[in-house]
Amino acid sequence: MSEKTAQAITQPPEHVAIIMDGNGRWAASRHKSRSFGHRAGVEAVRRCVEAAGDLGIHYLTIYSFSTENWQRPEGEIKALFNLLRNFVSTDVERLKENGVRVRVLGSRANLAPDIITLIDDIEHQTQDNDRLFLNIAFNYGGRDELIRACTAIAQEVKSGVKSLNDISETDMTNHLDTAFMPDPELVLRTSGEQRLSNFLLWQSAYSEFIVLDVLWPDFTKQHFEDALQIFYRRERRQGGVGA
Repeated sequence: MSEKTAQAITQPPEHVAIIMDGNGRWAASRHKSRSFGHRAGVEAVRRCVEAAGDLGIHYLTIYSFSTENWQRPEGEIKALFNLLRNFVSTDVERLKENGVRVRVLGSRANLAPDIITLIDDIEHQTQDNDRLFLNIAFNYGGRDELIRACTAIAQEVKSGVKSLNDISETDMTNHLDTAFMPDPELVLRTSGEQRLSNFLLWQSAYSEFIVLDVLWPDFTKQHFEDALQIFYRRERRQGGVGA
């Protein structure tokens, strides 16, 4: 981190969530396939994870494959799944050495058995790490997550474990994929697009939303630092009254 940045940032957000956007446009600008852009995007993920650790981020959640992405061409979906397979097989040792614990958020529905095995394996192999919690939102959708949480709560009410009148925000939070971590203080999106795209809908209620014009494959540690500087210039009232 540069001396200027170190002076500006005194306390990094505990949890940063990132909507990684722009792989396709990055590839198109180079007259390459979307798969080429996704491969470059994985390299940006590696840089981002390393930067997050260096910057003192404790939780990093990245949006990798959404429930809506099943609508994409079959070839692109296969390429994305192969990238996940490659990432798990080639990066697990590096992640363990760097103290990174991996969790995969989202539904296991529609996932091939070998993908589920890979997910279970990387979660198991990194479960003792605590320097950085890397959460990969894969086959994830905010609405789907809320439906799954509501269904679980409804089952508890039906079975008599919980009273209907006792349901609280805490109950909802505890049934989400992210129950083990704090809500993100910062949601960052690349590529200049200004929407949440069904990402962490409940958890981002009071998150600061920052958009960078950089396409995801070009994302570097400097862009991460720039986003943090913007974050610290914000006044976070969270429904209260500002100074």
